[in-house]
Amino acid sequence: MTERVRNDEFEVGIRGKTDGKTYYVYLLTNWNNKVMYVGVTSNLEHRLYEHKNKLVEGFTKKYNAGKLVYFETTGDVMAAIEREKQIKKWRREKKNQLVIGMNPEWCLVSRAPEFPV
Repeated sequence: MTERVRNDEFEVGIRGKTDGKTYYVYLLTNWNNKVMYVGVTSNLEHRLYEHKNKLVEGFTKKYNAGKLVYFETTGDVMAAIEREKQIKKWRREKKNQLVIGMNPEWCLVSRAPEFPV
């Protein structure tokens, strides 16, 4: 089974302050993996529903990016926001390597049994 979270510091929260919620930093792509979107949420299932049903104006709606290929979790909202910003600054190749480390086939994570959402 592939490890979901690649960074142990992120998993426990960099700041150590939690409010009991789980926060997700996630990467979406389109059907042919040509575009990539990085986001953060406290309710991944609901957020994916919004993206897939094009209820969110912007990048994901315009480029039809609704395929979840990667996510990380933390209990610290500030750590999640910082991680999202960090990943957004990366070049595409580095983001690709992040996905490949968890999901080498770029399959839809929410449909893979080892990555329940």
